[in-house]
Amino acid sequence: MSSKSYEVALLRSQLQGIAEEMGRLLARSAFSPNITERLDFSCALFGARGELLAQAAHIPVHLGSLPDLLAAIHAKEQRPGHCWIANSPYHGGTHLPDLTLVKPIFEEKTLAGYAAARAHHSDVGGMTAGSMPDSQEVFQEGLILPPLLLFKSGKPTELWELLLANVRTPTEREGDLRAQVAACDLGARRFLQLKPDQALVQRLLDSGEAQMAALLEPLGSRQVEAEEVLDWGEQRIPLRVRLSLEDGRATIDLRQAAQALPAPINATRAITCAAAYYPFFCLAQAQQGNVVINAGSLRRLEVITRPGTLLHARPPFPVCAGNVETSQRVCDLVWRALAQLFPQLVPAQSACTMNNLTIGNARLATPFTYYETCGGGHGASAQGPGASGQQIAMTNTRNTPAEILETYYPLRLWSYRLRRGSGGAGRHPGGEGVVRELELLCPAQISLLASRRRLAAAGLAGGKSGEVGLDLANGRVLLPPWSGWLEANTRLVLHTPGGGGWGSAS
Repeated sequence: MSSKSYEVALLRSQLQGIAEEMGRLLARSAFSPNITERLDFSCALFGARGELLAQAAHIPVHLGSLPDLLAAIHAKEQRPGHCWIANSPYHGGTHLPDLTLVKPIFEEKTLAGYAAARAHHSDVGGMTAGSMPDSQEVFQEGLILPPLLLFKSGKPTELWELLLANVRTPTEREGDLRAQVAACDLGARRFLQLKPDQALVQRLLDSGEAQMAALLEPLGSRQVEAEEVLDWGEQRIPLRVRLSLEDGRATIDLRQAAQALPAPINATRAITCAAAYYPFFCLAQAQQGNVVINAGSLRRLEVITRPGTLLHARPPFPVCAGNVETSQRVCDLVWRALAQLFPQLVPAQSACTMNNLTIGNARLATPFTYYETCGGGHGASAQGPGASGQQIAMTNTRNTPAEILETYYPLRLWSYRLRRGSGGAGRHPGGEGVVRELELLCPAQISLLASRRRLAAAGLAGGKSGEVGLDLANGRVLLPPWSGWLEANTRLVLHTPGGGGWGSAS
Protein backbone atom coordinates (compact mmCIF):
# COMPACT_ATOMS: atom_id res chain seq x y z
CA MET A 1 0.00 0.00 0.00
CA SER A 2 1.40 3.39 -0.99
CA SER A 3 1.73 6.18 1.56
CA LYS A 4 -1.10 8.07 -0.15
CA SER A 5 -3.38 5.03 -0.05
CA TYR A 6 -2.49 4.53 3.59
CA GLU A 7 -3.42 8.12 4.40
CA VAL A 8 -6.82 7.72 2.70
CA ALA A 9 -7.50 4.42 4.50
CA LEU A 10 -6.53 5.97 7.81
CA LEU A 11 -8.81 8.98 7.31
CA ARG A 12 -11.69 6.73 6.32
CA SER A 13 -11.24 4.66 9.49
CA GLN A 14 -10.95 7.77 11.65
CA LEU A 15 -14.12 9.36 10.27
CA GLN A 16 -16.06 6.12 10.48
CA GLY A 17 -14.80 5.66 14.03
CA ILE A 18 -16.21 9.05 14.97
CA ALA A 19 -19.60 8.10 13.54
CA GLU A 20 -19.51 4.79 15.44
CA GLU A 21 -18.61 6.61 18.68
CA MET A 22 -21.56 8.95 18.14
CA GLY A 23 -23.80 5.90 17.88
CA ARG A 24 -22.47 4.32 21.04
CA LEU A 25 -23.11 7.51 23.00
CA LEU A 26 -26.63 7.75 21.58
CA ALA A 27 -27.42 4.14 22.54
CA ARG A 28 -26.08 4.61 26.08
CA SER A 29 -27.87 7.87 26.83
CA ALA A 30 -31.28 7.56 25.11
CA PHE A 31 -34.46 6.76 27.06
CA SER A 32 -36.46 4.43 24.78
CA PRO A 33 -35.68 0.73 24.29
CA ASN A 34 -36.20 1.31 20.57
CA ILE A 35 -32.91 3.23 20.59
CA THR A 36 -31.03 1.77 23.56
CA GLU A 37 -31.80 -1.90 22.76
CA ARG A 38 -32.95 -2.15 19.16
CA LEU A 39 -30.38 0.44 17.99
CA ASP A 40 -32.85 1.99 15.57
CA PHE A 41 -30.66 4.98 14.71
CA SER A 42 -27.88 6.11 12.39
CA CYS A 43 -24.99 8.58 12.60
CA ALA A 44 -22.90 10.18 9.88
CA LEU A 45 -20.45 12.99 9.11
CA PHE A 46 -20.64 15.41 6.19
CA GLY A 47 -18.19 17.89 4.71
CA ALA A 48 -18.45 21.67 4.47
CA ARG A 49 -20.42 21.41 1.20
CA GLY A 50 -22.86 18.91 2.68
CA GLU A 51 -21.21 15.89 1.02
CA LEU A 52 -21.27 12.54 2.84
CA LEU A 53 -17.81 11.72 4.23
CA ALA A 54 -18.44 8.73 6.48
CA GLN A 55 -21.21 6.78 8.13
CA ALA A 56 -21.39 4.14 10.80
CA ALA A 57 -22.65 0.67 9.94
CA HIS A 58 -26.14 1.48 11.15
CA ILE A 59 -29.45 1.49 9.20
CA PRO A 60 -29.13 1.46 5.36
CA VAL A 61 -32.50 3.11 4.76
CA HIS A 62 -31.54 5.97 7.12
CA LEU A 63 -28.07 6.56 5.78
CA GLY A 64 -28.77 6.32 2.07
CA SER A 65 -31.43 9.01 2.37
CA LEU A 66 -29.50 11.45 4.59
CA PRO A 67 -27.65 13.25 1.74
CA ASP A 68 -30.93 14.71 0.43
CA LEU A 69 -31.74 16.16 3.86
CA LEU A 70 -28.24 17.59 4.21
CA ALA A 71 -28.64 19.33 0.87
CA ALA A 72 -31.83 21.01 2.14
CA ILE A 73 -30.17 22.10 5.40
CA HIS A 74 -26.91 23.19 3.75
CA ALA A 75 -28.89 25.66 1.63
CA LYS A 76 -29.88 27.52 4.82
CA GLU A 77 -27.79 30.02 6.78
CA GLN A 78 -25.42 28.29 9.21
CA ARG A 79 -24.05 29.76 12.44
CA PRO A 80 -22.09 28.36 15.39
CA GLY A 81 -24.38 26.80 18.00
CA HIS A 82 -27.15 25.96 15.55
CA CYS A 83 -28.74 22.50 15.59
CA TRP A 84 -31.39 21.57 13.03
CA ILE A 85 -34.21 19.06 13.33
CA ALA A 86 -36.32 17.58 10.53
CA ASN A 87 -38.52 14.64 9.64
CA SER A 88 -40.36 15.98 6.60
CA PRO A 89 -40.62 13.28 3.91
CA TYR A 90 -40.39 16.00 1.30
CA HIS A 91 -37.07 17.44 2.52
CA GLY A 92 -34.97 14.28 2.45
CA GLY A 93 -36.79 12.58 5.32
CA THR A 94 -37.88 8.95 5.47
CA HIS A 95 -41.04 8.74 7.55
CA LEU A 96 -42.19 10.97 10.39
CA PRO A 97 -40.96 8.85 13.36
CA ASP A 98 -37.38 9.26 12.07
CA LEU A 99 -36.32 12.53 13.67
CA THR A 100 -32.97 13.77 12.36
CA LEU A 101 -30.69 16.23 14.14
CA VAL A 102 -27.96 17.99 12.18
CA LYS A 103 -25.29 20.15 13.79
CA PRO A 104 -23.08 22.39 11.64
CA ILE A 105 -19.43 22.16 12.70
CA PHE A 106 -17.50 25.41 12.87
CA GLU A 107 -13.76 25.93 13.21
CA GLU A 108 -13.83 29.43 14.65
CA LYS A 109 -16.12 31.19 12.12
CA THR A 110 -15.57 28.80 9.20
CA LEU A 111 -18.03 26.02 8.41
CA ALA A 112 -16.05 22.77 8.46
CA GLY A 113 -18.78 20.12 8.16
CA TYR A 114 -21.88 18.60 9.74
CA ALA A 115 -22.64 15.88 12.29
CA ALA A 116 -25.98 14.09 11.88
CA ALA A 117 -27.94 11.63 14.02
CA ARG A 118 -31.23 10.10 12.84
CA ALA A 119 -33.32 8.00 15.23
CA HIS A 120 -36.73 6.33 15.08
CA HIS A 121 -38.94 7.71 17.86
CA SER A 122 -41.71 5.43 19.04
CA ASP A 123 -44.29 8.22 18.75
CA VAL A 124 -44.51 11.57 16.97
CA GLY A 125 -48.28 12.03 17.22
CA GLY A 126 -50.78 11.18 14.50
CA MET A 127 -53.88 9.01 14.50
CA THR A 128 -52.44 5.92 16.23
CA ALA A 129 -50.01 5.25 19.05
CA GLY A 130 -46.60 4.69 17.50
CA SER A 131 -47.27 6.94 14.48
CA MET A 132 -47.32 4.03 11.99
CA PRO A 133 -51.01 3.91 10.99
CA ASP A 134 -52.84 2.56 7.96
CA SER A 135 -53.10 6.15 6.81
CA GLN A 136 -54.61 7.86 3.79
CA GLU A 137 -52.85 11.22 4.21
CA VAL A 138 -49.46 12.13 5.63
CA PHE A 139 -51.14 14.42 8.18
CA GLN A 140 -52.53 11.34 9.93
CA GLU A 141 -49.01 10.05 10.58
CA GLY A 142 -47.79 12.70 13.00
CA LEU A 143 -46.13 16.08 13.35
CA ILE A 144 -44.31 17.20 10.17
CA LEU A 145 -41.09 19.13 10.66
CA PRO A 146 -39.28 20.70 7.70
CA PRO A 147 -35.70 21.70 8.56
CA LEU A 148 -36.08 23.95 11.63
CA LEU A 149 -33.76 25.14 14.37
CA LEU A 150 -34.00 23.14 17.59
CA PHE A 151 -31.06 25.18 18.94
CA LYS A 152 -30.28 28.69 17.70
CA SER A 153 -26.82 30.02 18.50
CA GLY A 154 -26.58 27.49 21.32
CA LYS A 155 -29.98 28.20 22.91
CA PRO A 156 -33.05 25.92 22.66
CA THR A 157 -35.94 27.30 20.64
CA GLU A 158 -39.67 27.08 21.34
CA LEU A 159 -39.81 24.15 18.94
CA TRP A 160 -39.02 21.90 21.92
CA GLU A 161 -42.33 22.79 23.54
CA LEU A 162 -44.27 22.46 20.30
CA LEU A 163 -42.85 19.03 19.57
CA LEU A 164 -43.37 17.62 23.07
CA ALA A 165 -46.96 18.92 23.14
CA ASN A 166 -47.79 16.80 20.08
CA VAL A 167 -46.57 13.35 21.21
CA ARG A 168 -48.02 10.73 23.53
CA THR A 169 -44.79 10.08 25.48
CA PRO A 170 -43.10 13.49 25.88
CA THR A 171 -40.63 12.51 28.61
CA GLU A 172 -39.25 9.67 26.52
CA ARG A 173 -39.13 11.84 23.42
CA GLU A 174 -37.20 14.56 25.21
CA GLY A 175 -34.70 12.04 26.56
CA ASP A 176 -34.11 10.56 23.12
CA LEU A 177 -33.74 13.98 21.51
CA ARG A 178 -31.22 15.12 24.10
CA ALA A 179 -29.24 11.94 23.45
CA GLN A 180 -29.18 12.83 19.75
CA VAL A 181 -27.99 16.34 20.60
CA ALA A 182 -25.17 14.84 22.70
CA ALA A 183 -24.20 12.51 19.83
CA CYS A 184 -24.00 15.41 17.38
CA ASP A 185 -21.97 17.49 19.87
CA LEU A 186 -19.54 14.60 20.27
CA GLY A 187 -19.24 14.19 16.51
CA ALA A 188 -18.49 17.89 16.11
CA ARG A 189 -15.78 17.84 18.80
CA ARG A 190 -14.08 14.77 17.36
CA PHE A 191 -14.23 16.18 13.83
CA LEU A 192 -12.52 19.39 14.94
CA GLN A 193 -9.87 17.38 16.80
CA LEU A 194 -9.17 15.44 13.62
CA LYS A 195 -9.08 18.51 11.34
CA PRO A 196 -9.01 16.50 8.09
CA ASP A 197 -7.00 18.03 5.27
CA GLN A 198 -9.27 19.05 2.38
CA ALA A 199 -6.98 17.61 -0.27
CA LEU A 200 -7.02 14.30 1.59
CA VAL A 201 -10.82 14.48 1.90
CA GLN A 202 -11.06 14.79 -1.87
CA ARG A 203 -8.85 11.72 -2.28
CA LEU A 204 -11.15 9.90 0.13
CA LEU A 205 -14.16 10.76 -2.02
CA ASP A 206 -12.26 9.75 -5.15
CA SER A 207 -11.48 6.36 -3.58
CA GLY A 208 -15.20 5.77 -3.09
CA GLU A 209 -15.81 6.53 -6.74
CA ALA A 210 -12.94 4.28 -7.82
CA GLN A 211 -14.36 1.34 -5.87
CA MET A 212 -17.77 1.70 -7.50
CA ALA A 213 -16.13 2.13 -10.92
CA ALA A 214 -14.21 -1.12 -10.37
CA LEU A 215 -17.52 -2.90 -9.86
CA LEU A 216 -19.26 -1.42 -12.90
CA GLU A 217 -16.59 -0.92 -15.58
CA PRO A 218 -16.04 -4.65 -16.34
CA LEU A 219 -19.73 -4.92 -17.27
CA GLY A 220 -19.30 -2.63 -20.30
CA SER A 221 -22.38 -1.11 -21.94
CA ARG A 222 -25.50 -3.13 -21.13
CA GLN A 223 -29.14 -2.69 -20.31
CA VAL A 224 -31.33 -5.05 -18.29
CA GLU A 225 -34.89 -4.81 -17.05
CA ALA A 226 -36.76 -6.43 -14.19
CA GLU A 227 -40.21 -6.51 -12.61
CA GLU A 228 -41.37 -7.05 -9.04
CA VAL A 229 -44.72 -6.93 -7.22
CA LEU A 230 -45.47 -5.36 -3.86
CA ASP A 231 -48.31 -7.12 -2.04
CA TRP A 232 -50.17 -4.77 0.26
CA GLY A 233 -53.24 -6.35 1.81
CA GLU A 234 -55.30 -7.47 -1.16
CA GLN A 235 -53.50 -5.14 -3.57
CA ARG A 236 -50.81 -6.18 -6.05
CA ILE A 237 -48.67 -3.21 -7.09
CA PRO A 238 -46.22 -3.75 -9.97
CA LEU A 239 -42.75 -2.20 -9.93
CA ARG A 240 -40.34 -2.02 -12.89
CA VAL A 241 -36.74 -0.99 -13.37
CA ARG A 242 -34.48 -0.39 -16.35
CA LEU A 243 -30.81 -0.64 -15.40
CA SER A 244 -28.40 0.90 -17.91
CA LEU A 245 -24.63 0.51 -17.68
CA GLU A 246 -22.16 2.62 -19.62
CA ASP A 247 -18.62 3.89 -18.99
CA GLY A 248 -18.56 2.48 -15.48
CA ARG A 249 -21.80 4.20 -14.50
CA ALA A 250 -25.22 2.81 -13.63
CA THR A 251 -28.54 4.51 -14.28
CA ILE A 252 -31.45 3.04 -12.32
CA ASP A 253 -34.63 4.14 -14.08
CA LEU A 254 -37.75 3.74 -11.90
CA ARG A 255 -40.07 6.09 -13.73
CA GLN A 256 -42.54 3.33 -14.62
CA ALA A 257 -43.78 3.11 -11.04
CA ALA A 258 -47.51 3.34 -10.38
CA GLN A 259 -49.03 6.62 -9.27
CA ALA A 260 -48.98 7.39 -5.54
CA LEU A 261 -51.83 5.85 -3.56
CA PRO A 262 -53.91 7.00 -0.56
CA ALA A 263 -52.14 4.36 1.53
CA PRO A 264 -48.96 4.52 3.64
CA ILE A 265 -46.81 2.60 1.14
CA ASN A 266 -45.61 5.59 -0.89
CA ALA A 267 -41.86 6.15 -0.72
CA THR A 268 -40.06 9.47 -0.84
CA ARG A 269 -37.39 9.92 -3.48
CA ALA A 270 -34.75 9.81 -0.72
CA ILE A 271 -35.99 6.38 0.39
CA THR A 272 -36.10 5.08 -3.18
CA CYS A 273 -32.53 6.20 -3.78
CA ALA A 274 -31.32 4.58 -0.55
CA ALA A 275 -32.95 1.27 -1.51
CA ALA A 276 -31.59 1.40 -5.07
CA TYR A 277 -28.02 2.11 -3.88
CA TYR A 278 -27.90 -0.68 -1.31
CA PRO A 279 -27.43 -3.72 -3.62
CA PHE A 280 -24.50 -2.01 -5.36
CA PHE A 281 -22.73 -1.48 -2.05
CA CYS A 282 -23.35 -5.12 -1.14
CA LEU A 283 -21.82 -6.30 -4.41
CA ALA A 284 -18.82 -3.98 -4.03
CA GLN A 285 -18.30 -5.40 -0.54
CA ALA A 286 -18.54 -8.98 -1.83
CA GLN A 287 -16.06 -8.36 -4.65
CA GLN A 288 -13.55 -6.04 -3.00
CA GLY A 289 -14.13 -6.05 0.76
CA ASN A 290 -14.05 -3.03 3.08
CA VAL A 291 -16.49 -1.08 0.92
CA VAL A 292 -16.19 2.71 0.90
CA ILE A 293 -19.52 4.53 1.22
CA ASN A 294 -19.38 8.27 0.76
CA ALA A 295 -20.42 10.97 -1.68
CA GLY A 296 -17.78 9.73 -4.11
CA SER A 297 -19.38 6.27 -4.20
CA LEU A 298 -22.61 7.84 -5.39
CA ARG A 299 -21.05 9.67 -8.34
CA ARG A 300 -21.32 6.49 -10.42
CA LEU A 301 -24.97 5.81 -9.53
CA GLU A 302 -27.95 7.76 -10.86
CA VAL A 303 -31.53 7.07 -9.81
CA ILE A 304 -34.30 8.45 -12.01
CA THR A 305 -37.82 8.73 -10.57
CA ARG A 306 -41.01 10.44 -11.66
CA PRO A 307 -42.58 12.92 -9.20
CA GLY A 308 -46.06 11.91 -8.07
CA THR A 309 -45.47 8.18 -8.29
CA LEU A 310 -45.31 5.53 -5.57
CA LEU A 311 -41.51 5.91 -5.58
CA HIS A 312 -41.41 9.71 -5.52
CA ALA A 313 -44.28 10.72 -3.27
CA ARG A 314 -45.55 14.27 -3.06
CA PRO A 315 -47.88 15.82 -0.44
CA PRO A 316 -50.36 14.83 0.87
CA PHE A 317 -49.73 11.14 0.19
CA PRO A 318 -48.72 9.14 3.31
CA VAL A 319 -45.31 7.49 3.57
CA CYS A 320 -44.87 5.69 6.90
CA ALA A 321 -44.70 2.22 5.30
CA GLY A 322 -42.81 3.37 2.22
CA ASN A 323 -39.75 3.61 4.43
CA VAL A 324 -40.09 0.09 5.83
CA GLU A 325 -41.92 -1.95 3.17
CA THR A 326 -41.70 -0.31 -0.27
CA SER A 327 -37.98 0.29 0.26
CA GLN A 328 -37.56 -3.46 0.73
CA ARG A 329 -39.36 -4.21 -2.51
CA VAL A 330 -37.28 -1.66 -4.41
CA CYS A 331 -34.28 -3.56 -3.09
CA ASP A 332 -35.76 -6.80 -4.43
CA LEU A 333 -36.43 -5.13 -7.76
CA VAL A 334 -32.83 -3.93 -8.19
CA TRP A 335 -31.51 -7.32 -7.06
CA ARG A 336 -33.62 -8.98 -9.77
CA ALA A 337 -31.93 -6.80 -12.39
CA LEU A 338 -28.46 -7.37 -10.94
CA ALA A 339 -28.99 -11.14 -10.81
CA GLN A 340 -28.71 -11.09 -14.61
CA LEU A 341 -25.23 -9.55 -14.28
CA PHE A 342 -23.89 -11.24 -11.13
CA PRO A 343 -25.57 -14.69 -11.05
CA GLN A 344 -23.05 -16.17 -8.62
CA LEU A 345 -23.29 -13.34 -6.13
CA VAL A 346 -26.96 -12.35 -6.03
CA PRO A 347 -29.06 -14.43 -3.62
CA ALA A 348 -32.64 -15.62 -3.88
CA GLN A 349 -35.23 -13.27 -2.48
CA SER A 350 -35.33 -12.67 1.27
CA ALA A 351 -38.35 -12.00 3.50
CA CYS A 352 -37.82 -8.28 2.79
CA THR A 353 -40.52 -6.98 5.10
CA MET A 354 -39.89 -5.32 8.43
CA ASN A 355 -43.07 -6.80 9.98
CA ASN A 356 -43.75 -3.50 11.76
CA LEU A 357 -45.69 -3.72 15.00
CA THR A 358 -46.66 -0.73 17.14
CA ILE A 359 -48.54 -1.06 20.45
CA GLY A 360 -49.55 1.78 22.73
CA ASN A 361 -52.06 3.36 25.05
CA ALA A 362 -52.00 7.09 25.84
CA ARG A 363 -55.03 6.81 28.15
CA LEU A 364 -53.14 5.10 30.97
CA ALA A 365 -51.70 6.89 33.99
CA THR A 366 -48.31 6.04 32.49
CA PRO A 367 -48.74 6.22 28.70
CA PHE A 368 -46.57 3.96 26.57
CA THR A 369 -45.73 3.43 22.92
CA TYR A 370 -43.81 0.38 21.70
CA TYR A 371 -42.36 -0.22 18.26
CA GLU A 372 -40.74 -3.37 16.93
CA THR A 373 -39.59 -4.75 13.62
CA CYS A 374 -39.27 -8.51 13.38
CA GLY A 375 -36.70 -10.39 11.35
CA GLY A 376 -37.25 -13.10 8.77
CA GLY A 377 -35.33 -15.42 6.49
CA HIS A 378 -32.56 -14.44 4.10
CA GLY A 379 -32.49 -15.87 0.61
CA ALA A 380 -29.98 -18.61 -0.12
CA SER A 381 -27.25 -18.13 -2.71
CA ALA A 382 -24.63 -20.06 -4.65
CA GLN A 383 -22.40 -19.64 -1.60
CA GLY A 384 -24.71 -21.37 0.88
CA PRO A 385 -28.01 -21.37 2.83
CA GLY A 386 -29.78 -18.21 3.85
CA ALA A 387 -29.46 -16.93 7.40
CA SER A 388 -32.48 -17.36 9.67
CA GLY A 389 -34.29 -14.95 11.98
CA GLN A 390 -32.45 -11.80 10.97
CA GLN A 391 -33.29 -8.22 10.06
CA ILE A 392 -32.95 -7.88 6.32
CA ALA A 393 -31.74 -5.38 3.72
CA MET A 394 -32.88 -1.86 4.57
CA THR A 395 -33.01 -2.41 8.31
CA ASN A 396 -30.18 -3.38 10.61
CA THR A 397 -31.80 -3.29 14.04
CA ARG A 398 -31.91 -5.79 16.88
CA ASN A 399 -34.95 -7.09 18.70
CA THR A 400 -36.17 -5.90 22.09
CA PRO A 401 -34.93 -8.45 24.67
CA ALA A 402 -37.64 -10.18 26.69
CA GLU A 403 -36.30 -8.80 29.98
CA ILE A 404 -36.45 -5.19 28.73
CA LEU A 405 -39.78 -5.68 26.98
CA GLU A 406 -41.55 -7.02 30.07
CA THR A 407 -39.96 -4.49 32.42
CA TYR A 408 -40.64 -1.42 30.33
CA TYR A 409 -44.05 -2.20 28.79
CA PRO A 410 -47.33 -3.84 29.91
CA LEU A 411 -46.55 -6.80 27.64
CA ARG A 412 -45.53 -10.42 28.13
CA LEU A 413 -43.43 -12.37 25.66
CA TRP A 414 -44.62 -15.98 25.53
CA SER A 415 -42.57 -17.25 22.63
CA TYR A 416 -39.75 -16.16 20.34
CA ARG A 417 -38.34 -18.87 18.12
CA LEU A 418 -37.44 -19.79 14.55
CA ARG A 419 -40.35 -20.68 12.30
CA ARG A 420 -39.25 -24.15 11.26
CA GLY A 421 -39.86 -25.11 7.64
CA SER A 422 -40.52 -21.56 6.45
CA GLY A 423 -37.40 -21.30 4.27
CA GLY A 424 -37.65 -22.35 0.63
CA ALA A 425 -36.20 -25.72 -0.35
CA GLY A 426 -33.22 -25.97 -2.66
CA ARG A 427 -29.64 -27.13 -3.00
CA HIS A 428 -29.12 -24.36 -0.48
CA PRO A 429 -32.30 -23.73 1.56
CA GLY A 430 -33.64 -20.31 2.36
CA GLY A 431 -33.43 -18.91 5.86
CA GLU A 432 -36.31 -19.35 8.29
CA GLY A 433 -38.58 -16.67 9.66
CA VAL A 434 -39.47 -16.26 13.32
CA VAL A 435 -42.51 -16.71 15.54
CA ARG A 436 -43.01 -13.94 18.10
CA GLU A 437 -45.94 -14.24 20.53
CA LEU A 438 -46.91 -11.30 22.75
CA GLU A 439 -49.70 -10.93 25.31
CA LEU A 440 -51.27 -7.53 25.99
CA LEU A 441 -51.56 -6.88 29.74
CA CYS A 442 -53.86 -3.91 29.15
CA PRO A 443 -56.10 -2.70 26.31
CA ALA A 444 -53.91 -1.26 23.56
CA GLN A 445 -54.02 0.35 20.15
CA ILE A 446 -52.28 -1.83 17.58
CA SER A 447 -50.90 -1.09 14.14
CA LEU A 448 -49.41 -3.84 12.00
CA LEU A 449 -47.76 -2.91 8.70
CA ALA A 450 -46.21 -5.73 6.71
CA SER A 451 -46.00 -7.29 3.26
CA ARG A 452 -45.13 -10.79 1.97
CA ARG A 453 -48.48 -12.02 3.33
CA ARG A 454 -49.72 -13.06 -0.12
CA LEU A 455 -46.62 -13.23 -2.32
CA ALA A 456 -43.67 -15.28 -1.07
CA ALA A 457 -39.94 -14.63 -1.41
CA ALA A 458 -39.00 -16.32 -4.68
CA GLY A 459 -36.26 -18.90 -5.02
CA LEU A 460 -33.47 -18.63 -7.57
CA ALA A 461 -31.77 -21.06 -9.99
CA GLY A 462 -34.46 -23.69 -9.36
CA GLY A 463 -34.88 -23.07 -5.63
CA LYS A 464 -38.35 -22.97 -4.07
CA SER A 465 -40.13 -19.99 -2.54
CA GLY A 466 -40.25 -19.40 1.19
CA GLU A 467 -43.43 -19.32 3.26
CA VAL A 468 -45.52 -16.15 3.43
CA GLY A 469 -46.12 -14.40 6.74
CA LEU A 470 -49.12 -14.99 8.99
CA ASP A 471 -50.41 -12.81 11.85
CA LEU A 472 -52.93 -13.86 14.51
CA ALA A 473 -54.80 -12.19 17.39
CA ASN A 474 -56.24 -14.87 19.70
CA GLY A 475 -56.24 -17.19 16.70
CA ARG A 476 -57.98 -14.72 14.38
CA VAL A 477 -56.08 -13.85 11.21
CA LEU A 478 -55.07 -10.21 10.82
CA LEU A 479 -54.21 -9.17 7.28
CA PRO A 480 -51.81 -6.21 7.29
CA PRO A 481 -52.18 -3.31 7.03
CA TRP A 482 -54.28 -3.53 10.19
CA SER A 483 -54.95 -0.94 12.89
CA GLY A 484 -57.33 -1.10 15.85
CA TRP A 485 -57.82 -1.59 19.57
CA LEU A 486 -57.41 -5.00 21.21
CA GLU A 487 -58.48 -6.03 24.70
CA ALA A 488 -56.22 -6.98 27.58
CA ASN A 489 -55.03 -10.63 27.51
CA THR A 490 -55.08 -10.72 23.72
CA ARG A 491 -52.25 -12.80 22.33
CA LEU A 492 -50.60 -11.51 19.17
CA VAL A 493 -48.59 -14.03 17.17
CA LEU A 494 -46.43 -12.94 14.24
CA HIS A 495 -45.14 -15.64 11.88
CA THR A 496 -42.63 -13.88 9.64
CA PRO A 497 -41.76 -14.99 6.08
CA GLY A 498 -38.89 -17.27 5.10
CA GLY A 499 -36.33 -16.70 2.39
CA GLY A 500 -36.18 -18.35 -1.03
CA GLY A 501 -34.00 -21.38 -1.74
CA TRP A 502 -31.18 -21.49 -4.30
CA GLY A 503 -30.65 -24.26 -6.83
CA SER A 504 -32.62 -27.42 -7.44
CA ALA A 505 -32.71 -29.81 -4.49
CA SER A 506 -32.56 -32.87 -6.75
